[in-house]
Amino acid sequence: MTRGVHTHDDLDGVAQTAAAMAVVARGIIFTNLVDLDSKYGHRNDPAGYAHDLEAIDGALPQVRDRLRPDDLLVITADHGNDPTTGSTDHSREYVPALFAGPAVRGGVDLGVRPTFADVGATVAEALDVPWQGPGTSMLPLIVK
Repeated sequence: MTRGVHTHDDLDGVAQTAAAMAVVARGIIFTNLVDLDSKYGHRNDPAGYAHDLEAIDGALPQVRDRLRPDDLLVITADHGNDPTTGSTDHSREYVPALFAGPAVRGGVDLGVRPTFADVGATVAEALDVPWQGPGTSMLPLIVK
C-alpha cells in the first residue's frame, strides 16, 4: 500500500475514489464503504440502509465516468449484514460481485461462485499478477 485516506462517510469514500483515479496510473484503488455495515446493517436500520445505498448509487457516476479503457471496477462486500433481520450479526451467506468498465460485457450471469476467492483471481488476472491461491478468474467471462 502506498497511500491511505480516511473518509468521513460513504459518499466521501466515492468522491475520494474518483479523486484517486485522476492520479493513479496503474494499480488498485481499494475503497471500503463501511456505513452500510456499521451505521445501518448492525443497527437494524433498513430505511437508513436504503437511503445510503441510493446515495451511493447516485454518486457512482463520479467513478464510472473516470474509468479508462482498460480499467475494471469491482463492487463487492466482505460479508452481508441484512438490516431487516432480528440479529445485528453478519447474516448473509453470499455477497454480490459486480464488475464494470469499458471492456466489460454487460448482462453476464456469473451465477453463484464456489468461492469469494474468484474475485481475487479476477483482479490478479486483470493486473497481470500471478495467482496461486484458490479461486478461478472470471475475467474471460466478463471481458468483451
